[in-house]
Amino acid sequence: MKNVIVFALLLGLFSCSKPKEKLTLLDEKAFSAEVDGKKVALYTLESKSGMVLQVTNLGLRVVSLWAPDKNGKFDDVTVGYENIDRYINNAGERFLGPIVGRYANRVAKGKFTLDGKAYQLPINNNGQTLHGGLKGLDMVVWNVDSLNKNTIYFSYLSPNGEEGFPGNLKINVQYSLTDDNEFKINYRATTDAPTVVNLSSHTFFNLKGEANGTITDHLLTIYASHTTPVDSVLIPTGEIASVANTPFDFRKSTAIGERIDQKDQQLKNGLGYDHNWVLDKKGKDSVQLAAEIFEPASGRLMQIYTDQPGLQFYSGNFFDGKTKGKYGKAIKYREAVALETQKFPDSPNHPKFPSTRLNPGEVYTQTCIYKFSVK
Repeated sequence: MKNVIVFALLLGLFSCSKPKEKLTLLDEKAFSAEVDGKKVALYTLESKSGMVLQVTNLGLRVVSLWAPDKNGKFDDVTVGYENIDRYINNAGERFLGPIVGRYANRVAKGKFTLDGKAYQLPINNNGQTLHGGLKGLDMVVWNVDSLNKNTIYFSYLSPNGEEGFPGNLKINVQYSLTDDNEFKINYRATTDAPTVVNLSSHTFFNLKGEANGTITDHLLTIYASHTTPVDSVLIPTGEIASVANTPFDFRKSTAIGERIDQKDQQLKNGLGYDHNWVLDKKGKDSVQLAAEIFEPASGRLMQIYTDQPGLQFYSGNFFDGKTKGKYGKAIKYREAVALETQKFPDSPNHPKFPSTRLNPGEVYTQTCIYKFSVK
C-alpha cells in the first residue's frame, strides 16, 4: 500500500509539472539557397537547459537565440531576419549576427604596412575599411565540417589577396551551447604568409527580446579602466584614456541611457557609444569576465567572457525603424546592442596597441562566451 501511495504522489508531481515551452523556430526551408556555388542552410543547436541557437553558414550569422527570463519564459534575444534572401539582398544593417573579419572593426583609410610592403583594402565606411571590406567573412559561405545537437564546426579558407589581405588564411570556428547556458565561440586561424587578423562576433542583443523596446534601460558593466578614443570617423587617435569622470565609466553597473546624451566629444563622434574598451585583464591570454548586461524587467543577465584585450560596445545608434526584424516588428533606434570581443581597432597602424600580426607557424586563437542567467 505504501508503494502505491508513493507512486501516486510521484504521478501527481509529474502531471502538475510545467511542460517545456514550445518555441516557434525559423523555418529551415527559408534559409536553403546556393551562393557562389556553395550550399547555404540553417542549423539549430539546443542545450539541455532548453536554450536554442539558430545559425546560417552564410557568414556564420546568429539568426536567433532563445533564452529564458526569470519566470522561465523564452524569448529570442538576438536581432535578425526570417529568410536568407534578406541577408543576401540586405536593405538595412549589414552586420546582423555574423563573424566579421579578416579585420574586425576599422582600418584607417584601408591602409597598413607589413614588412615594408603597403596594403590597400577596399573602402566601405566613411573613407575607412570596416569589418573586412566589401565582402568580408560575413558574406562568404563557410564549410560545415561537423554537427551535433549542441555544437557545430565551421571552416573557411580565405585566399591570398581576398579583400586585399595577404596570405592564405585558414579559419576554424566552433559554436556551442553548453549545459551552463553559455553560447561559446572558439576561433582558430593559421596563415602561410605574414598577415593581420582580428576576428569577432557581431551579434546584436536585446534582452527583452527582438524589437521589444529600448536597450537604454539595460544595466551595463564593463570591467575596463580605459578606452581608445576616436576621431570624427571613429579611427583611434592612439591615446589610451582613463574612463574616470567620463560617460565611459561602466566599472559599476549603469543604465546605458543614463549618460549617452551628455555633451561629450567622444559620444558626439560615435553618435552614442561605439568605442573600444581596454579590458582590465589579470592575465594576458586567460578567459576572463569582461562585461555583463542586465535587463531588470525580464531578469535576464548576460555575461561576456573573453581572452581578448578589447571589447567594442555599440549601442545601436544607426537603427532607424525602417527595417523590420524576423517577427515583423521594426528595429528602432537603440533597440539592440553589440558587445564584440576583439583586439583594438586600427592596430596595424598603432605600434603601441596589441599586435594583430600572424606569422606562418603561429596559431591565432580566441574564445568568446556569452553566458545567460537570471536574477
